Amino acid sequence: MSAMQWFYTFVKKYKYRLLCALLLVTITSVLAIINPYVSGMLIDEVIEGGKHSLLPKLIVILIGITVVRSILRYLFLMIFEKSSQGVLYSMRDALYKRLLEQDFQFYNKNRTGDLMSRQTGDMDAIRHFVAYVIYAIYENVILFIIALVMIFTVDVRLALCMVIVLPFTALTTYFQMKNIKPAFHKIRNQFSSLNTFAQENISGNRVVKAFAKEDFEIEKFDKENDAYRAAELGATAIWTKYIPIFEFFSNLLYAILMLVGGIMVVNKQMTLGNLFTINGYLWMLNNPLRMAGWLTNDVQRFVTSVEKIYSTFCEEPDIKEPEGAYKGKRVKGNIEFRHVNYKAEDDVILKDIDFTVKSGQTVGIIGATGSGKSTIMNLLCRFYDVTKGEVCIDGVNVKDMDLHYLRDHIGMAMQDVFLFSDTVEGNIAYGRPNCTFEEVERVAKIANAHDFILKMPEGYDTIVGERGVGLSGGQKQRISLARALLKNPSIVILDDTTSAVDMETESQIQEALGNLADERTVFVIAHRISSIKDADLILVLDNGRIVESGNHDSLLDKKGYYYTVFNHQYGEFDTIASMKEGIK
Repeated sequence: MSAMQWFYTFVKKYKYRLLCALLLVTITSVLAIINPYVSGMLIDEVIEGGKHSLLPKLIVILIGITVVRSILRYLFLMIFEKSSQGVLYSMRDALYKRLLEQDFQFYNKNRTGDLMSRQTGDMDAIRHFVAYVIYAIYENVILFIIALVMIFTVDVRLALCMVIVLPFTALTTYFQMKNIKPAFHKIRNQFSSLNTFAQENISGNRVVKAFAKEDFEIEKFDKENDAYRAAELGATAIWTKYIPIFEFFSNLLYAILMLVGGIMVVNKQMTLGNLFTINGYLWMLNNPLRMAGWLTNDVQRFVTSVEKIYSTFCEEPDIKEPEGAYKGKRVKGNIEFRHVNYKAEDDVILKDIDFTVKSGQTVGIIGATGSGKSTIMNLLCRFYDVTKGEVCIDGVNVKDMDLHYLRDHIGMAMQDVFLFSDTVEGNIAYGRPNCTFEEVERVAKIANAHDFILKMPEGYDTIVGERGVGLSGGQKQRISLARALLKNPSIVILDDTTSAVDMETESQIQEALGNLADERTVFVIAHRISSIKDADLILVLDNGRIVESGNHDSLLDKKGYYYTVFNHQYGEFDTIASMKEGIK
């Protein structure tokens, strides 16, 4: 399917409505021939012929035709505008749904600003095409043909003189369309780049201010802005080269009419009324010539925007719903990683990951930054697919599971906490919006968030700023934890969830989570030994491999990586404790 065919799938719903509107455009255009003809009669029959009795009738016809054309024009304009909004609504909705279907890999390689420009600037170009450009092109073509035919019926000789101009106009239009398309592609790309830059810097304004880099960012923005302006001016330079040519040919028609027509009237080869009639039709020739350049620009903007949107829409997600997807009852939480390897492009992230977890157990995962801890959980949730091996839940490969069923049974508090611009209660209840307030309050207490929430201006009804602005890192982590627990999942994943809280708060959270251990399988990814020391199974990762596994005591006995980390984190505390004991 081509981009234009895809666009038509949205338009065809309104095709009969649009055809009806084009019929009204046709009627309006045909009625346009009457007023110039009547004006010619006024001169020949009334002014020069002395038939004054015709005057009232001709005036009524002129006024009546003008009123009818105005009403019909209003009707078809409303039809086109409403249809354009309908097309835009359906297309925007389809694109947004496709964006939600995309996997992590899609968002890793596409910039937010690019995707936003698809939903804004590109969509508006399509709306403008449906609401205005379609009928404008059709109306101008109809008017041009009608005017040409009517001028031939009035005087063939004068019409032939005017026809000489038309091939030159057509040739100019062809060259403009050929040259303007690459320029509009460049504009759309630069607009996306500018959007991306602005979005990133607005979102990261705290970092900019923290490093006092306002001047630096302004300078970078100016470069992006200059590039966008240069792209727009590049397109402007093209159409400004052609617009004067269209204007020249348009004015040349008037010159031909005045010169040739005037000579013919003087020589009695044509009446003054006929000259006046042809002058009335001349705007129907001139207007299409004047509009040709502008409409060509609009068409190229539209084509470029459709191609951009369609290219985004056509990207297929790597993670797809399997045929005959498994949807059982509630997940128990037995998990197996069977010799799993994962490679992203040419980088090997995980190598031979093999472990088994029973339902209700708590698993701690520790390792250096970049060792693959979060990737293991991403594979469990099937945000990515394994390169080799299998990830199974309750004996079923996650690749065979219904994606919604799989993820609905997993509660994840991510490392990068994202909160919506909503109330605290709304953020916690995101996974179960119809839950009761008591349930929200219960999980907030488990996450040790209840007390600080009550101290907020409106308590649970306090509006959280965009991305949780106004909350500390620890507060955002605890709200994120409460949100994950409210789903009542069989599997809970805590990805460095307590890194921003103090030791006492972490201990309280761990104790509360310990009470849930019999009900669900818990994965805790952490850098602190204190976060995972009570886990049933601890996995130590290094460079994408499990280098050690076991419980806290057995890993200390091995005196390997885990033992070294433990001494680094607790050695200083032991020394301080010994000093205090000596003072006593």
